Amino acid sequence: MCGIFAYLNYNVPRSRKHILDTLVKGLQRLEYRGYDSAGVAVDGGNDKNWDNNSKVIQLIKKRGKVKALQDEIYKQDSLDFDIEFETHVGIAHTRWATHGEPNAVNSHPQRSDKNNEFVVIHNGIITNYKDLKKFLESKGYEFESETDTETIPKLLKYMYDNRESDEISLSTLVERVTQQLEGAFALVFKSVHFPGQVVGTRRGGPLLIGVQSKHKLSTDHIPVLYRCGKEKKAVSTLPRVDGDTCLYPIGEETGVEYYFASDASAIIEHTNRVIFLEDDDVAAVVDGRLSIHRIKRTAGDDPARAIQTLQMELQQIMKGSYSSFMQKEIFEQPESVVNTMRGRVNFDDFTVLLGGLKDHIREIRRCRRLIVIGCGTSYHAGVATRQILEELTELPVMVELSSDFLDRNTPVFRDDVCFFISQSGETADTLMALHYCKERGALTVGVTNTVGSSISRETDCGIHINAGPEVGVASTKAYTSQFVALVMFSLMMCDDRLSMQKRRQEIISALRTLPDLIKEVLALDDQINSLAHELYQQRSLLVMGRGFNYATCMEGALKIKEITYMHSEGILAGELKHGPLALVDKLMPVIMIIMKDPTHTKCQNALQQVVARKGRPILICEKNDDESKLLAYRTIELPHTVDCLQGVLTVIPLQLLSYHLAVLRGFDVDFPRNLAKSVTVE
Repeated sequence: MCGIFAYLNYNVPRSRKHILDTLVKGLQRLEYRGYDSAGVAVDGGNDKNWDNNSKVIQLIKKRGKVKALQDEIYKQDSLDFDIEFETHVGIAHTRWATHGEPNAVNSHPQRSDKNNEFVVIHNGIITNYKDLKKFLESKGYEFESETDTETIPKLLKYMYDNRESDEISLSTLVERVTQQLEGAFALVFKSVHFPGQVVGTRRGGPLLIGVQSKHKLSTDHIPVLYRCGKEKKAVSTLPRVDGDTCLYPIGEETGVEYYFASDASAIIEHTNRVIFLEDDDVAAVVDGRLSIHRIKRTAGDDPARAIQTLQMELQQIMKGSYSSFMQKEIFEQPESVVNTMRGRVNFDDFTVLLGGLKDHIREIRRCRRLIVIGCGTSYHAGVATRQILEELTELPVMVELSSDFLDRNTPVFRDDVCFFISQSGETADTLMALHYCKERGALTVGVTNTVGSSISRETDCGIHINAGPEVGVASTKAYTSQFVALVMFSLMMCDDRLSMQKRRQEIISALRTLPDLIKEVLALDDQINSLAHELYQQRSLLVMGRGFNYATCMEGALKIKEITYMHSEGILAGELKHGPLALVDKLMPVIMIIMKDPTHTKCQNALQQVVARKGRPILICEKNDDESKLLAYRTIELPHTVDCLQGVLTVIPLQLLSYHLAVLRGFDVDFPRNLAKSVTVE
């Protein structure tokens, strides 16, 4: 929730226009994280003297998407867009509203006072903001917004006004402020009192830093950030500093640019050298030098942070010839499932090796049960694969919604293995469930799509699904890659069982042909678009199935809800007579998934019941299922695959249908109302 982006140029001359364009472009890359309102903070003076300029911070904020902010920026007569800054800090934010309606006052950056002495951008929720606000109001501070965030810069100003020494640093002030905050957050600060400096910190919210040097430095010169008191690196560019502080090796004579962001997609076009901050890190750039230290220092803490090289490419986050990111990501699924399997499945000798689990596989095989935990689409991926997990591992498998799992105080034991599924790796409820299970001694496994995410770092081991960047708020390719990753895990678990070999070989052979079958399904796009033209004016839609395809019904109904705002419900066909049948009549659209698997006969019975109530079922079935097609109003015919992989094929027509319905209803498929991509708050 919410997108953070900040840009600092040190000894690199940049015009104000370049700085603002960089900030706006960064926000556009992050807009999927929030698009209720957006804002920027830049140095506001037009004097050629940098010191004078840095004493004024100008805020520009606007309700709506980033494009509205961009238009507002270039209406500012008070700004000279051609003036150049040798050193400058700009911060920017795109908001997903939690406290207060979307408007310019509630949008970020939030300020400490009318003089904008301190400004902050924030991702997350401050749970004790009411107490902080009450305290600050008692000290005479006046609030102008409805946000929880406004308490942060005002608390910072209170501590600055009551400082014991003029020598206090911005990072020290930030550290003191964050010690008073409860909740989850990522924060970036800018201040007129500390010109040319930026400070970022996080606790429960993602934050990373990109570094681009004016003079190219070789990899040998920056293996890791420096840690004093440990082994000294034999590199002359690494500085010596007292205390447990690590510094990026940039000299004062060297130009450098820093990018703070909540997602790597905002940084990749500028640099692929990034540092992922950990909870309670405080990162400060002063005189072009980046220092990182810990708020809470405990035994064994290592404040050194490795500079990682991103493998992402800019073209991966561009739409290309597609009209939306969602459409692009639906059609990328033949490639994304291949990338999920790449280097892990050997189709010649029928072996599966997940490198992130190989050191723990014996321990997992000895466990008493598997607990699969996720939210929304990630939860559906767990439901979709529960049956094959139970079959191949011969272990009891619980699939849990993260929020409900925590509400129940579910018993978790040391011999349990808990899987945490999250596309972003930052989902707040799933992270809290992870902490809950770790406290109880369970082995934790992450299944994520984001390298360096909180879940990928905090779990004992894991599977990176390698689906590639997913920008559309409604998850598509991440779902099918999560599905395939969990199937691969189940295959790995039973590779030493002779009785399972025939079944394993059947599934692995089906995985080999899966990308081509997905292409066949995607070729039905025009047919599904035609169906959408019949349905887009409907108010409600039912999706029914059972067995391996029940999760498809829930996921398809969720996609329709998310981006078309049409009521839809995924129904277990076996429960039809226990209530849902009352909804069926000649006006209610009913999509039924009937595949040739062990549930085929039971699904046909449900189909008969729908037809008997004058329903007009739209059937998703296999090409040779003539018996079922006789009763259908419309059919979408899919190729055959092994039963446990049917869900990968059957979900794609529903992804396409939801996309076409949203377009026909005039909605923005990438940015559905009230939703954001990464749910980093409860």
